[in-house]
Amino acid sequence: MKAHDGIYLDGAWRPAASRDVIEVVDPADERVIAQVPAGGAEDVDAAVRAARAALPAWAATPPAERAARLAALRDVLAARKDEIAETVTAELGSPLAFSQAVHAAVPIAVAASYADLAARHPFEEQVGNSTVLHEPVGVVAAITPWNYPLHQIVAKVAPALAAGCTVVLKPAEDTPLTAQLFAEAVHEAGVPAGVFNLVTGLGPVAGQALAEHPGVDLVSFTGSTAVGRRIAAVAGAAIKKVALELGGKSANVILPSADLARAVNVGVANVMSNSGQTCSAWTRMLVHRDRYDEAVTLAAAAAAKYADRIGPLVNAAQRDRVRGYIEKGVAEGARLVAGGPESPRERGWFVAPTVFADVTPDMTIAQEEIFGPVLSILRYEDEEDALRIANGTVYGLAGAVWAGEEPEAVAFARRMDTGQVDINGGRFNPLAPFGGYKQSGVGRELGAHGLAEYLQTKSLQF
Repeated sequence: MKAHDGIYLDGAWRPAASRDVIEVVDPADERVIAQVPAGGAEDVDAAVRAARAALPAWAATPPAERAARLAALRDVLAARKDEIAETVTAELGSPLAFSQAVHAAVPIAVAASYADLAARHPFEEQVGNSTVLHEPVGVVAAITPWNYPLHQIVAKVAPALAAGCTVVLKPAEDTPLTAQLFAEAVHEAGVPAGVFNLVTGLGPVAGQALAEHPGVDLVSFTGSTAVGRRIAAVAGAAIKKVALELGGKSANVILPSADLARAVNVGVANVMSNSGQTCSAWTRMLVHRDRYDEAVTLAAAAAAKYADRIGPLVNAAQRDRVRGYIEKGVAEGARLVAGGPESPRERGWFVAPTVFADVTPDMTIAQEEIFGPVLSILRYEDEEDALRIANGTVYGLAGAVWAGEEPEAVAFARRMDTGQVDINGGRFNPLAPFGGYKQSGVGRELGAHGLAEYLQTKSLQF
């Protein structure tokens, strides 16, 4: 793991105009492990100018050649998968096994999917007497979060490059080393200078400058709904496209016919995965009243098994925020059946795996996103009540339904106001669109739908 003391600009590592730095801290032991530049508005401007200059040539590059560069990027990422996993573990705190299985492996699969899509996507089609062209939007500002640092980068940069766009990436300040490693991989893959540029920096400085820059055509942002709302307002004022993947409060609905033990155990594992720092985590478990007590007992036992198996939260502020939600849950009358606000370790930003029972839909912990290992179990009376609770938040990013027969689960899922629903523990699919309803975002990532976000259409009439 090597930290660069510059920004990646126009195909080379260059000193940042800003002399400020960001200290990268290992959340497991609170040690400073590296420093990277805290780029400012001048650095963002240079990066956008480089991307703008590179755009005509890259947009005109045949799709097959763009696909070849993405295939090469996939191969570099695969060759460096161990280094990726170790870097993510160092700056995010994810256990190494999870970093290898998810943080390194999933972005490789996504990069591979876009190498394939770039080669076979119909960038030109005939519609009656018209030729419809699918052209790149232009310069993309990619602003990514820390919770899945490489996956979120690849999910934005790969489709943008496949579409013929050029990119300026501003990664989260907590996980800049993974972004620097990605920039090295882009360089090694032979992506032309200026097509991809990296500026590390703080969100309110570099992120805001990038979102506001007049040379940016599309802002792709993943993060909180509050920040997404501000980015949308800035982009809207400039009539600029946005793609926003925002917060979630996903419901895990266990219908009476489901295999309760499996549904509960998989549901708890989903919430504890990545220390609960997953926007699509099923943080609300909905159980029928007749099976509620059994579900609570199973969930408490399952959560206890994760006490020594999950990593810390990414920083002290995030840990304190999650502890605050746990304290709020207790104060509002929810029953704590596992975990709690007390720190399980002397050092590091850890939160104990926590499960609440007797949670009602109006409680704060049932309505607001808690980015940590906290599960709320809610009781429902019948399917209509379950649907009301599942749809009863401002979010609609993801969810899950369990039933004894698949058609029963599908019928319920069709009525959920959410962008993605796992049926009886459905598997990740890099070709399936991901994105939210309501305040969970605008647009979709992954697969052909993700590629479409970076394309605009032109029709030639004959």
